[in-house]
Amino acid sequence: MMDQHAETYRTEAQELLAELESALLELEEHPDDAELVGRVFRAMHTIKGSGAMFGFDRIATFTHEVETVFDLVRNGAIPVTNQLVNLTLAARDRIREMLDENSDGPVSAAESEIVAGLRSLVPVECQPGTAGPDGRTEERPDSPADAPSEVTYRIRFLPHRGIMATGTNPLSLLNELRDLGICTVAAHSEEIPPLAELDPECCYTGWDVILTTNQGEDAIRDVFIFVEDDCALTIEVIADGDNHSEESVERLGEILVRRGDITTDELKAALGAQKRIGEILVDSVAVAPSKVASALAEQQHLKTAKKETGASIRVPADRLDQLVNLVGEMVTVQARLSQTALLRHDTEILAIAEEVERLTSELRDNVLNIRMLPIGSTFSTFKRLVRDLSAELGKQIELTTAGAETELDKTVLEKLNDPLVHIIRNSIDHGIESPEERAAAGKPRQGSIHLSAEHSGDSVLLSITDDGAGLDRDTIRAKAAERGLIPAGVELTDREIFAQIFAAGFSTAKQVTSVSGRGVGMDVVKKAIDALRGSIEIGSERGKGTTIEIRLPLTLAIIESLLVRVGSGHFVLPLSIVDECVELTREDVRKAHGRNVAPVRGHIVPYVPLRRKFSIPGEPPEVEQIVITRVNGERVGFVVDTVIGEHQTVIKSLGPAYRNVSGLSGATILGDGNVALILDIPQLVQTVELESMY
Repeated sequence: MMDQHAETYRTEAQELLAELESALLELEEHPDDAELVGRVFRAMHTIKGSGAMFGFDRIATFTHEVETVFDLVRNGAIPVTNQLVNLTLAARDRIREMLDENSDGPVSAAESEIVAGLRSLVPVECQPGTAGPDGRTEERPDSPADAPSEVTYRIRFLPHRGIMATGTNPLSLLNELRDLGICTVAAHSEEIPPLAELDPECCYTGWDVILTTNQGEDAIRDVFIFVEDDCALTIEVIADGDNHSEESVERLGEILVRRGDITTDELKAALGAQKRIGEILVDSVAVAPSKVASALAEQQHLKTAKKETGASIRVPADRLDQLVNLVGEMVTVQARLSQTALLRHDTEILAIAEEVERLTSELRDNVLNIRMLPIGSTFSTFKRLVRDLSAELGKQIELTTAGAETELDKTVLEKLNDPLVHIIRNSIDHGIESPEERAAAGKPRQGSIHLSAEHSGDSVLLSITDDGAGLDRDTIRAKAAERGLIPAGVELTDREIFAQIFAAGFSTAKQVTSVSGRGVGMDVVKKAIDALRGSIEIGSERGKGTTIEIRLPLTLAIIESLLVRVGSGHFVLPLSIVDECVELTREDVRKAHGRNVAPVRGHIVPYVPLRRKFSIPGEPPEVEQIVITRVNGERVGFVVDTVIGEHQTVIKSLGPAYRNVSGLSGATILGDGNVALILDIPQLVQTVELESMY
């Protein structure tokens, strides 16, 4: 059970660390934003509190040091500086490493160095104690003018029965409240059952806490931040520094009425007797003895703002993947059912098949939507990359983003991170000039990289734009010709020349740095985008900057496709890249004089005959079909015998024997049980271009 809780903590801590990094980078730009300071503090506080709860004591102790510094920032004692942000980011990285290490291991040199750096930022007057005249350490209380006014709160903490099953110890939360100020605790024990009926894993007790503190309500809520969904919690101000006097203390009956423990009528009825009010209420069974004791404690010591939160659940990724696989199987079975109903001409079965098709479609869409995540979670990681790398290279670069709410499949997002890292690193190293070079060219000293995402049909369009030096067309062409990538003397468009940087080992860097220059990176980007069945294009203007556009499918599990037939075999093309379908007659072939091109609406479109490409036997029909697609901005056709129509394709991986076959990315099972191969269109086009070149 503890291992399960520890794994849950690791997962939530990783999310909190991502939130922490995002808040710190924003705080560096807006150091006076109190809300950002609060976000950092709450993230640290939760990591610390939960770490101590689940046995990550080393993380809790280390995080406490950072939390302490940001508590001083919250109170205005120390400012937000670049050094503070650097140290906190280093602490964040160290916590991430510690999550995967032995939590009971010794304190590392890196941790000690970070802690020492943080403590050096705290002014002497804010230290826990300083040496007095006799050499002993004495506390330095805040002066009355500077000390925040004390406020008294009533906190009613009623844990749910199963709170301890999550690894929470309610007593630890009460101890944290005691650390905030003068605290009186009264327990509600009337719900505890007889011993024979008691479940030792259930919590039957609730507590009323009267707390006088100068820390504020946020500090109280921070104590319960990890258990908000597992308890009923009310916090109410009952006295502040201005009205906290003996005369202002309410009577016992008034306290019980205001808290809702009794009604006004019950109070009036009880006041008719001669006994003390507490005794009367207990004897009349109007209120439990523990509630009277709690009200008395409030009266001696001297708030109902309920906070209701929506519930959510955390599902392991492998279960979600299994659900998608099962829905994929349902789509296949539904296709078989529809085809069987059509062949039998049974109207009743056909009606059932149509209903199953509707339900399957809704189920598919809903399950795929569960896997969709906003791309902003990936965008946020690049702010740190730009910040650190630009500082390392001595450049001033700002990263801006747009469309962070655009959603993509979880699997696509996971595989997209590395290609984007390569592109952004290249933009920083090769694209953006140094501040001196930019100033000499009449540009602002600070460069910019803009990362945007938007939906485009059933795809997502990503753009990475920088305002740097742009690509050198002549240098790229000369390098490509030198390596034999392009024939000599052939005129190429800018797009065709820029595409050469995706070749393996291609680099125009004059020297190798720690960032780039070895000719690896952009070829990896191209392969990764192709593996995602996406496309990538480059546009650049010398001296003004470069734009890289990536088009990706929304999901990799089930896609809308176009089903075609060549001979006795079936093939599938992703519908997202299909522009149109036109006829190809024998007369069209004769007029082309042996070239694989066809006139389409006044333009010449090259095509790939799939029968010849895959050596499929048999004679083609008199009239064939050209499926025209768009690859890297260019229209390319694929000649097939027949276009069958749209098809919901459940993608299956190819076996080891066929995994490396060029031009194929997977397979799918048709309604009649036959297998159709999914064409890898970009790879097919690239293969044909290479074959025609040599």
